[in-house]
Amino acid sequence: MHGENALKQNIILLACAQALGASSGPIIISLGGLVGQKLSSDPTLVTLPVSVYNLGLALGTLPAAYVMRRFGRRSGYLLGATVGLSAGLIATIGIYWASFLVFCAGTFASGFYSSYVQSYRFAATDGIEGPMKGIAISAVMVGGLAAAIIGPQLVIWTRESVPGVPFAGSFLSQAALALLAIPVLFLLRKPPPAKREGATASGGRPLREILLSPRYLLAVAAGLVSYGLMTFLMTAAPIAMVGMGHSVDHAALGIQWHVLAMFAPSFLTGPLMVRFGKERITAIGLAIIGCSAMVALAGVDIGHFWISLILLGLGWNFGFLGATAMVTDCHTPEERTKVQGTNDFIVFGTVAIASFSSGALLSSSGWASLNWFVLPIVALILVPLVWHTKEKTSRA
Repeated sequence: MHGENALKQNIILLACAQALGASSGPIIISLGGLVGQKLSSDPTLVTLPVSVYNLGLALGTLPAAYVMRRFGRRSGYLLGATVGLSAGLIATIGIYWASFLVFCAGTFASGFYSSYVQSYRFAATDGIEGPMKGIAISAVMVGGLAAAIIGPQLVIWTRESVPGVPFAGSFLSQAALALLAIPVLFLLRKPPPAKREGATASGGRPLREILLSPRYLLAVAAGLVSYGLMTFLMTAAPIAMVGMGHSVDHAALGIQWHVLAMFAPSFLTGPLMVRFGKERITAIGLAIIGCSAMVALAGVDIGHFWISLILLGLGWNFGFLGATAMVTDCHTPEERTKVQGTNDFIVFGTVAIASFSSGALLSSSGWASLNWFVLPIVALILVPLVWHTKEKTSRA
């Protein structure tokens, strides 16, 4: 009973930390490109602050995995929140100094913080086995629903709060959120070890062997495409909206609806995975991302942008959470940190590339080209995923 209470408490605390930590993303995504426009004279670099945020996230995954393996989840998360506090302050200084380089350094450091935040979903499954892992992942990701409100609303409330320095207040609020996360994370407790037949005290299989597993490769590919394509479109969307004559507030609200759609379904995603299977839910998510691109291709009114972003968020939720649950089926407790860290390094490395290429392609080819690019990539992963699902069903 004591162990069960510790698991429940950790899930609640991780959901709260998710609400605070995940709020940084919408702030950077909503304002990073707009601040980039003010500070950079090169139009191809306007999304660089968002891109280096994703780069920091990718580069931070393996060091975060090492820190957590060496010192434990709680110590790692406290270090991450401290980095997040510093990152918000650095970005604010960059805006004050009108320094594009310093501002990008702040968003890059925010990415390091997010590499810890992203692993909250895996931490929720520590000590849990079987179908309940998907429910635990979804429960923590519900915290992102609060982030979907907190982040964009802070942009609207604080972007003019510092006289003469637009957007500085929003990045100060980002630092404050990381500060609030520290006492929450301090309350985390070490969960009891999961009971698993055949478990050993060793570090498990060599990483190379796991990487060559078709099941693991498919799980990583599904997460990579779900998150990569979502970032590819979301990074460019605020710039495209403003470029099409829509207001900054409309762009921020579009991101808010998008992030709400990313996390609101988490109430149902876990039970749906238990009912229909992780692979089916992941496949549905990828299909919805394809539908998002088709809506965006239908027009550039504010309704087209918002509906496309909502579908993009919904598709991400099903695709990425399903892929995350697929990854947790591919390792033993002894292998979890290296397998999860490698998965996130691959996924968020691709996300960083997608973010970098998004701004350049938007500048050179336009919003429609980005959405045409999405459709064949979705099909490339959707076909083997559907085939694998049918194979799994036929063996059951």
